[in-house]
Amino acid sequence: MAEEMLTLEKFEEASETVKKVTQETKLVYSDYFSAQTGNKVYLKPENMQFTGAYKLRGAYYKISTLSDEERSRGLITASAGNHAQGVAYAAQCYGAKAVIVMPTTTPLIKVERTKSYGAEVVLHGNVYDEACEKAYELADEYGYTFIHPFDDLTVATGQGTIAMEIIKELPLVDYILVPIGGGGLATGVSTLAKLLKPNVKVIGVEPAGAACMKASLEKGEVTTVSPVNTIADGTAVQTPGSKIFPYIRQNIDEIITVEDDELIVSFLDMVENHKMIVENSGLLTVAALKHLGVKGKKVVSILSGGNMDVITMASVVQNGLIQRDRIFTVSVLLPDKPGELVRVSQVIAEEKGNVIKLDHNQFFSINRNAAVELRITMEAFGTDHKNQIIHALEQAGFAPKLVRPNL
Repeated sequence: MAEEMLTLEKFEEASETVKKVTQETKLVYSDYFSAQTGNKVYLKPENMQFTGAYKLRGAYYKISTLSDEERSRGLITASAGNHAQGVAYAAQCYGAKAVIVMPTTTPLIKVERTKSYGAEVVLHGNVYDEACEKAYELADEYGYTFIHPFDDLTVATGQGTIAMEIIKELPLVDYILVPIGGGGLATGVSTLAKLLKPNVKVIGVEPAGAACMKASLEKGEVTTVSPVNTIADGTAVQTPGSKIFPYIRQNIDEIITVEDDELIVSFLDMVENHKMIVENSGLLTVAALKHLGVKGKKVVSILSGGNMDVITMASVVQNGLIQRDRIFTVSVLLPDKPGELVRVSQVIAEEKGNVIKLDHNQFFSINRNAAVELRITMEAFGTDHKNQIIHALEQAGFAPKLVRPNL
């Protein structure tokens, strides 16, 4: 079967097949990221797919190639969420039973949406790899047909249909940035991109806390990284696929790794400038834009998914505002006497700071007359404005100290 996949003929077949279940995700030109990087940056918004991610492509194409007997046995997979929804939805289309094993750390929105497509969900393990072991056990026990989320050349062929759309819409593309977890998406996209346009550069992007593909390429063989620690749950993979690894070695030009803090800032950028919700793994290619080291190129960032629960979203926004110095906290020591709080408030108001929280601690010192602690959390327009407020407090004699906001 391997020899028949990842050919131009199969990619064309997959492109026609996935049209039955995918939405058109036309490229979005980004004025903001273009100005930031000196390139012409386009976004491929796979977060707008019906299931919220590109994974439906590979899942549906794979299931379309199965025999009736294979589908009738029931389908099983392991997934951190997006492949789960793709398999569940595709199985529903074919009237097949679907069992999905997901890590216990999977965001609730991904679990509930997977169930909404009629799948049975089993929560097991802390990372994808542990869930995958359990899925194989259940497949052996009950005779289910296993649909691997990335180490499957048919699945990778389905994912690669994204490259067909990118190059048709932007024939002169210079760089395509693609997220990497296990490597299925990167395999499909890079292989087809090189078939259609050999001189295009395809850059894989991994979270620094789960850079299993980078480690594998450096070692020249599939390598496991442990522990995995990243907020990009969709790409929190310890071991990349062995079947797809040769294609990655041949077709991926470079791997960029991104720290979690960069994803937090990228989330704010996407919300504020493009009004789009993109999950952390989908933001890898956005965060990588500033690491490219080129100017004047046509660059496409694949936004792989947008399935993010509200609690995670709130945490990311909060931390992003703190990183951007748009929320900060200072501690000042005041004598415990009337009028001191008014004085502090007046200084902040004159500098157009917006107080959002006060914490007045009378037990900071045994001698309350000498000092009580006031922690002030406030909004600013950014770093310059924050520094302006701090300087004004210093000039007024308050000796402010920056502390970590506790919202």
